[in-house]
Amino acid sequence: MNCKLLSSFLLLICIFKSQAQTFPIYKTKETIAIDGNLSEWNKPFLGPFVIHNTRDKASQQTLVSLSWNDENLYIAYKSIDSKIIGKPQSKDSEIFNTDDLVEIFLDPDGDGQNYVEIGVNAFSTYYDVLLKCILPKCGGWNMEMNFDITGIETASKITSEGYNTEIKIPFLSLEKIQNGNFYKPKTGTKWKGNTFRIDYGNTIEYLALQPYKSNKFSFHQPEEFAVFEFVE
Repeated sequence: MNCKLLSSFLLLICIFKSQAQTFPIYKTKETIAIDGNLSEWNKPFLGPFVIHNTRDKASQQTLVSLSWNDENLYIAYKSIDSKIIGKPQSKDSEIFNTDDLVEIFLDPDGDGQNYVEIGVNAFSTYYDVLLKCILPKCGGWNMEMNFDITGIETASKITSEGYNTEIKIPFLSLEKIQNGNFYKPKTGTKWKGNTFRIDYGNTIEYLALQPYKSNKFSFHQPEEFAVFEFVE
């Protein structure tokens, strides 16, 4: 390979890496019912998810799509699952320890000091918590389980292939996060965050849309979060 071709090849790699960590949130004019039925969802899905700290292929496929309008952020997941683990539980149960579920972490100002975590299982049980850094460079966290996102809607629907999940997050509720530096997004706004899945099937797997460069086992690595950009 000559120098010119090598330079072009390396440039393409750099472009791919930079694009791979920035994911679009598409603006929509559609009315989205939060019911786990994705028939009205007309925006592209991203994925598939991979093992979060090794980039290995997942046993079962997961895809996600994000949309927004002037009032809300919408997230939809398609989770292939041949063995769904879990059950309906009360709000804010620690289902991340027991149930198949999908998650989203959002850090609108990208400082890694506090961010929102939302998880929903295959039976529509959800939790919403606020994570606050208590040590330099976030070596430790306080998890505020009594944190509530006003107006949040979540729903999952079990299908022949697995389960689908939808989440609606009102922007107005995020403005109330203390020291969150949240501002209502507009076209071009960028947030840090990531989307995840925990699959407690035949093999327990911790999956992410954007895998981490570190091989450390933990979703809670805000310095490794992807970038989500609000686009038309």
